[in-house]
Amino acid sequence: MAEAGGFKIRNQNAVHFITFAVVEWVDVFTWREYKDIVVDSLKHCQEQKGLNIHAWIIMSNHVHFILSSKEGFKLSNILRDFKKFTSTEVTKSIESSKYENRKNWILKLFRAAGRKNVRNTSYQFWRQDNKPIELDTNKMIDQRLEYLHNNPVVAGIVDRAEDYFI
Repeated sequence: MAEAGGFKIRNQNAVHFITFAVVEWVDVFTWREYKDIVVDSLKHCQEQKGLNIHAWIIMSNHVHFILSSKEGFKLSNILRDFKKFTSTEVTKSIESSKYENRKNWILKLFRAAGRKNVRNTSYQFWRQDNKPIELDTNKMIDQRLEYLHNNPVVAGIVDRAEDYFI
């Protein structure tokens, strides 16, 4: 059993449904620059760290994934590295942004969350309450895939799932 970011993944190569949410559910991913950091990190993890991406979606304040790892790689390690990198890079991008008019408010929230977590030295970007769900049947995979695709519809962002894009 491996632990990464406060959650346990028992079968490192199994397919999992995982959600990462921004602390205080801050709508960070309304800016393309921040979404691009997540997408670029996913590509890196795919190419260099053994990540299999089956499905994913970026919403305004959280991301959903259906993921697994290639043989010889640990999904928990990949996710730990992904979360660490994206949290650092998105926070740096917010700090240096000339256009983010919510910068002070967002950084204040991240700093407050960081103080509550002994593993952080300054900011905390991602919430710690991730609960990976191992998808060990096709029915479970289909249910989570439908949930993921319909998330923008349920959120009222689009009328049809196929109209959502990042």
